[in-house]
Amino acid sequence: MLSIKTIGRVGKRYRHLIRYQQIIGIIFKYGFGNIIAAMKIDHYIESGLKLIPFTKTHEKVEKLSKNQRIRMALEELGPTFIKMGQVLSARPDLIPVDLTYELAKLQDSVPPFGFEHVTHIIASEFGKPHTVIFDFIDETPLASASIGQVHRARLKDNDQIAVKIQRPGIRKTIEADLEIIHHLASIMEKNIEEVALFRPVRIVEEFAKTLEKELDYTIEAANMEQMAQQFVKDKTIHIPKVHREESSERVLTMEFIHGIKADDIEAIDRAGLDRKKITRHGADFIMKQVFEHGFFHADPHPGNLFILEGNRICPVDFGMTGFVDQTTREIFVDLIHALASNNTKLVAQLLCELAEYETLPDMTSLEKGIALFTSIHLSRALKEIKTSRMVNEFLELCASHGLRIPPDLFLMMKAFVSIEGVARKLDPDFDMIGHAIPYVTAAKYLKFSPSRIARDIMGIARESFKLIQTLPGDTMDLVSMAKQGKLKTIVKIEGLDKLMVTQDQTSNRISFSIIIAALILGSAIVLNSNIPPLVFGVSVIGIAGFIAAAVMGIWLLVAIIRKGRL
Repeated sequence: MLSIKTIGRVGKRYRHLIRYQQIIGIIFKYGFGNIIAAMKIDHYIESGLKLIPFTKTHEKVEKLSKNQRIRMALEELGPTFIKMGQVLSARPDLIPVDLTYELAKLQDSVPPFGFEHVTHIIASEFGKPHTVIFDFIDETPLASASIGQVHRARLKDNDQIAVKIQRPGIRKTIEADLEIIHHLASIMEKNIEEVALFRPVRIVEEFAKTLEKELDYTIEAANMEQMAQQFVKDKTIHIPKVHREESSERVLTMEFIHGIKADDIEAIDRAGLDRKKITRHGADFIMKQVFEHGFFHADPHPGNLFILEGNRICPVDFGMTGFVDQTTREIFVDLIHALASNNTKLVAQLLCELAEYETLPDMTSLEKGIALFTSIHLSRALKEIKTSRMVNEFLELCASHGLRIPPDLFLMMKAFVSIEGVARKLDPDFDMIGHAIPYVTAAKYLKFSPSRIARDIMGIARESFKLIQTLPGDTMDLVSMAKQGKLKTIVKIEGLDKLMVTQDQTSNRISFSIIIAALILGSAIVLNSNIPPLVFGVSVIGIAGFIAAAVMGIWLLVAIIRKGRL
C-alpha cells in the first residue's frame, strides 16, 4: 500500500528539502505566491525557503487564467502531480467543475527509461530472465507515460503481444511526493479558509487510493477480462486478450493490436472501412456498457480506440474504468425521461437522489434552473443537440446549487462526451441522442420485466426468510439479557429539558398569582374588619397586605414582559 506519513519535521529531511524547493519555486513561478505566504510554511522548511529564487511571474503566465496556470504548474511538477490532475479531472465532487475541464488536458508523456531496467523488472517479477519468457522484445518502447511504458514483443508460441512495464522506482517517487503533498494540504486546510472549503487533505487521500490501483497492473488485467466477458458474444467489439502467466503487479502482457486509431480518418478510408458502421458500433459500445452492464471504459478518447477489420471497435488502456450500480442507473434513466417530458419537479427530486450535498438546495430555484436548461437544450431537433455542451452545462447547473455528482456518474457522462466527439469526426451527421433513445427506453422498462420482478420478489423473500430465522434467537437473547438485568432502555426526548424549565416557570407564575390573589382577598377582609393597629381608622396590616400584593404583581408582570410573552 502507498504510505502517506505524518511529516511535521519534513523540512529538516534532506530527501524532502530539495523537492520542497522545486515545488514551491514552481508554485511561485505560476503566480500562486500568495498561497505560500498564507500557509506560513517557512516554519516547516526553515532555511530551505531562503534558497528559493523569488522571481517575478513571467508576463505570459500572468495573462493566463487561474485554471490554466494550475494545469501548467502540475505538468512542470512531474509524474505524481500530472497523475493527480488527471484523477481530479474526473472528480467534480472534490474540485470546481470548470477546473476538471482544464485538468483533462494534462498530457501524460515522459521520456522512456532504459531497456536494462525493463529486463531487470521482468526478472525480479517472474524469477527468470526475459529471454526465457519472451521469444523477442523490442528495446524501443511504443509509448512512454508517467507510470510505465509499452514494448512490442512475441511469446514463445509466436503470439504477438504488448508488454507494459512499470517505471523503476516510481512507487518510492510517488510516496515521497505524496508525503509532501499531504503535508502541504494539511497546512493549507489549517491556514487558508478559501482552500479549506475543498478539503485538500481528503483530496490527497482519495488520490492515493486511486493511484494505488493504477500501480497494480493485476487490477487493469481484471478490468480487461471483465469487459471481454461482457462482449464475448458481440462481434463488433474486440477486447485484447490478457496473458495472465506473463503478467504481474508491475508487468502487464496483453495481445498486440494491429489497428487504426479512431481519429485517423484518412487511414480508415484507405483501408476501405465503413465510417458510418464504425460510428454506430462505437455508440453501441458505450450504450451497452452503461445501460446494460454498468461497468464501463472511462477514458474512450481516440488514442484509446482502435478500428479493426470488419469495422470492429477495439478499446485499449483499461487503467480507468467506472461502475454504476443498477439502482443508480435506473434513477439516471428516470432523470433522462423526466428531462425529455419537461417534468422539472421530478427532475429536481431525482437529481437530489443522485447527487451529494451538504444542505438540501432551494428546490424552487433548482426547478427554475432546470426549466431554463431544458428550454435551451431540449427544444430543438435531436440532431442539433450537442451532448458535450449539454453535459457541461448540466454539471454547471448542479454545481451552482451545491450538488456534487458522484465520480462514477461523472465518468460515465465524460465517456458519452468522448464517444460523441469521435462519432462526429467519423460521421458528422450521426445523431447520438437519437441512437441512445432505444437503450434508455429498454432500461426504463427493464425493471418491469417478469425476470426482474421475479428477482426482486426472490430478494425480498430471501431477506424475509433471514429475518424469520434470526428473530427467535434475537428475541431469546433480549429475554435473557432482561432476566440478568443487562437490558437497559434509554429514552431521550429532544427538547424535554427546555419543556421542563418552561413548565416550572409556568407553575411558579401560577403559584405567585394565587399568593397575590390571596393577599388581596385577605387584606380586604382585614381592612373591612378594622383589625388593629389602626392609623386614621384604617388597619395597618390590611394596607401592608395590599402593598405586598402590588409589589409582587408588578414583579410578575415585569418577568412576563422580559420573556416577550405577555
